[in-house]
Amino acid sequence: MRRTSMMLAGAAGLAVAAFALAQDQSDEIAKYREMLAGDNPAELWEMKGEELWKAKAGPRQATLEACDLGKGPGVLKGAYAELPRYFKDTNKVMDLEQRLMYCRMTLQGLTEEQATAAHFGSTDKPSDIEPMVAYITAQSRGIKMNVPMNHPQEKRAYELGKQLFYYRGGSHDFACATCHSGDKMRIRMQDLPNLTKTKDAQAAYTTWPAYRVSQGEVRTMQHRLADCFRQQRFPEPMYGSEAITALTMFLARNANGGVYNGPALKR
Repeated sequence: MRRTSMMLAGAAGLAVAAFALAQDQSDEIAKYREMLAGDNPAELWEMKGEELWKAKAGPRQATLEACDLGKGPGVLKGAYAELPRYFKDTNKVMDLEQRLMYCRMTLQGLTEEQATAAHFGSTDKPSDIEPMVAYITAQSRGIKMNVPMNHPQEKRAYELGKQLFYYRGGSHDFACATCHSGDKMRIRMQDLPNLTKTKDAQAAYTTWPAYRVSQGEVRTMQHRLADCFRQQRFPEPMYGSEAITALTMFLARNANGGVYNGPALKR
């Protein structure tokens, strides 16, 4: 009995020590991010994105400066802070990447395949989409999230996104909620935000897109969600799908009131 008690006490001590070590490492990572924040490589993507936004391209040799992201043609300031939203011209709710695809097709004359080519870039195959997303989102830096939910389709998208968030499936029987609906959850050294709570949702959502140090690329919300589905062992969602837009709507709306601060810097 005494030996068992000693073993239990030892295990408890190790658990406490492990938690303290993880917390220390988490604090150090936060300090590292803060130190590098002033030299975020995402700025290079932003600059490239501005060039692409203003460059004539496609069969129509047109720029994207007339693209309406919800606040009027060509208005970028604050636009991302109000996305996803309902667009009358398409009669559906669209997120930023879906809307950007639409503008490239309608303004520049690209096909859907051309407008979504290399949506996730790599060293040997850079993306045009990720820089443009970085440029557009940067124009909302310092602005509070204010995603609308007035139109019936916006409400429908939110509810669908909520269902997807809690839907369990895949070989591991996981859902988004498995990792992101509890407090003080962690995987390895990574804190997992509770995305059902306003404070956590605000802190998490307002920092995407982000430059991933481990990948050497700016990654958008579409990439973040696609990677989450991969980790859950779900089939890869189609880029620009309405399902991803709905899930984004759920997360973005939950983050309302948070000050947008992206593109950020992440591990």
